[in-house]
Amino acid sequence: MSAYAVPPTEVAARLDRLPVSRWHLKVTALIGIATFFDIYELLMSGVLGSVLSEEWDLGRTTKALLIGAPYYGMVLGAIGLGAIADRYGRRRMLMVNLAGYALLSLAAAFATDVSTLIVLRMAAGIFMGAELPLVDTYMSELMPRASRGRLTAIAYTIGFCGAPVTGLLGGLLVAKTHVLIDGWRWLLVFGAVGALTTWILRLGLPESPRWLAAQGRHAEAESITRDIEQTVQRQHGKPLPDPGADAPRGPQRPVALRDMFRGTLRNRTIMLWIFHPLQTLGYYGFASLVPLILVSKGFSVTESLWYTTLVYLGYPAGSALSLLVVERFERKYLIITTLATATLLGFVFGTATTPWLIATSGVGISLVNNVFSNAYHVYQAELFPTSIRSRAIGIPYSLSRVTSALLPFGALALLDSFGALGIFTGSGIAMAVVCITVATLGPKTTGRSLENVEDTADAPVPAPVKT
Repeated sequence: MSAYAVPPTEVAARLDRLPVSRWHLKVTALIGIATFFDIYELLMSGVLGSVLSEEWDLGRTTKALLIGAPYYGMVLGAIGLGAIADRYGRRRMLMVNLAGYALLSLAAAFATDVSTLIVLRMAAGIFMGAELPLVDTYMSELMPRASRGRLTAIAYTIGFCGAPVTGLLGGLLVAKTHVLIDGWRWLLVFGAVGALTTWILRLGLPESPRWLAAQGRHAEAESITRDIEQTVQRQHGKPLPDPGADAPRGPQRPVALRDMFRGTLRNRTIMLWIFHPLQTLGYYGFASLVPLILVSKGFSVTESLWYTTLVYLGYPAGSALSLLVVERFERKYLIITTLATATLLGFVFGTATTPWLIATSGVGISLVNNVFSNAYHVYQAELFPTSIRSRAIGIPYSLSRVTSALLPFGALALLDSFGALGIFTGSGIAMAVVCITVATLGPKTTGRSLENVEDTADAPVPAPVKT
């Protein structure tokens, strides 16, 4: 077969059969470091809302706008930049979105009033909105079949270290000025400089060979695939295995975006369109409002930020825990189980009055939430064909950003009227709907080639990989 006509199914089979090497770990680390700053920027909203509500005497509506500002932009970014990634490439958009939100976050550090800060945070959100769907897409297309869940979880474990760092830097910096600059401004500078540094490190990332082959750019797909194989073989020190029995069954038919609503893809699309706007009530609702919930329980702003740091330690811990289970258990059922567990812990956190129970249940929620998060990030990227994967993920993901943008208005009203329990009661109802939706509409995917997940959900599914 000519190197200039290598089909997508052959590229997929060659990538899927590779043993994990230092090359895979390097790519995973570069993706994870950038994800660190994306998550850091997202969770900074709650810190800024808590600090500036006193410093700038913000009303409830203005505070809600400030907390939700990045999410307004993320709605546009998840849809628009996701479509561009399907058309112009994964790597290109990974570079564009990282540079975009880094520069805008740096500009936000110099905002002189809340209106300017809100506008700049919203603009940064446009680029932030594409990052996580692109991470899921890129990792799923580049990593070997048997290890893509674990390697994606490693990337997110690195990324979720941004959560406690947000709380830690908030506790250390926001209470005073440093070099005559307000502490909260340094939070924005740290994120921007870190993201720009990561942009330089990302220059060495390759384009997805799966995407290139799907676009008919066969020579480039063959060249990059061959380079990856040679690097992995050199690092592995042994001949590479042949593509396995679960190599993609092809040729794959061309898929257009409208096919999301046809055949086996229809249920998956409906599931994600219900899943994303509701799951964010439990996940980001808790993550972004922790400092404000703690203040409502009687803690000072500074105390709330230190407790937030403790609670946020559950993010990387939960993500690390997912490494043990994300390939061992069917991801569909892992999503349901962890979501239900986090919901129960939410009721404990909402009713807790003693510091030890608040801290313990808070850490428990963030820990379980991030086993859930890693499982669903891997899962959603497995559901759709390469030609529409970024858009098929990005569009429903944008719905979750709509929820996140509106969440502060409803959540702050609930918090003022009913306390923390009101927030967790509302999110608990939403989580029940999510669990039922995934149980009834979600296919099994663990251990299968991406191209074979495209087949009917009734096809035999290999047993999850035991490690």
